[in-house]
Amino acid sequence: MSIKATPTAGATLLTPTDHTLVMIDFQSQMAFATHSIDAVNLRNNAALVAQAGAGFGVSTILTTVAEKSFSGPMFDEITAAFPDQKMLDRTSMNTWEDAAVIERVNQIGKPRIVLAGLWTSVCIVGPALSALDQGFEVYVIADACGDVSAEAHERAMQRMVQAGARPMTSLQYLLELQRDWARGDTYELTTGIAKKVGGAYGIGINYAKSMFGAHEG
Repeated sequence: MSIKATPTAGATLLTPTDHTLVMIDFQSQMAFATHSIDAVNLRNNAALVAQAGAGFGVSTILTTVAEKSFSGPMFDEITAAFPDQKMLDRTSMNTWEDAAVIERVNQIGKPRIVLAGLWTSVCIVGPALSALDQGFEVYVIADACGDVSAEAHERAMQRMVQAGARPMTSLQYLLELQRDWARGDTYELTTGIAKKVGGAYGIGINYAKSMFGAHEG
């Protein structure tokens, strides 16, 4: 039996409208003890994810744990992307056990959940395994998560992948939402985010545009 290729996207690729982005506990107290990724990269990657989600109109939930009493406010890089978004503050380490968060998940009604936050082994593993258990597809943005050690982060990622979660990176998330440079309505958005927080890739875009007037696609 022959196989015929078609110019269509794979079913597991994300689109801006098929998932809920949940950004969890990007807070000072959690960041102090994060050692699997340095704070500069963590904040940069979180900003990339937040700006991509906001720019593409992705349904997004921002949640904190004990914001006023212990953990502090969410990173400015995230709240700046969602200036009018209410934080859902919790007492539970597992976001999926918080009634207000789950009410919002159900209101949005998307079958896919994309997770990023601190710490990988607690506040990301909990909702990832819980959502998978309830039939959701789960994606984890690995470099927009962090933990108390590289070992803790890696074991947590392995545990989630073994359970069926799909790992990805922050830049991959942005480019997967764009996916075609011919999509002119979000071209400037995507390259603009990349230039600001896309690391070496963004530097390359700046260089190519400045020196040669280059344009993807």
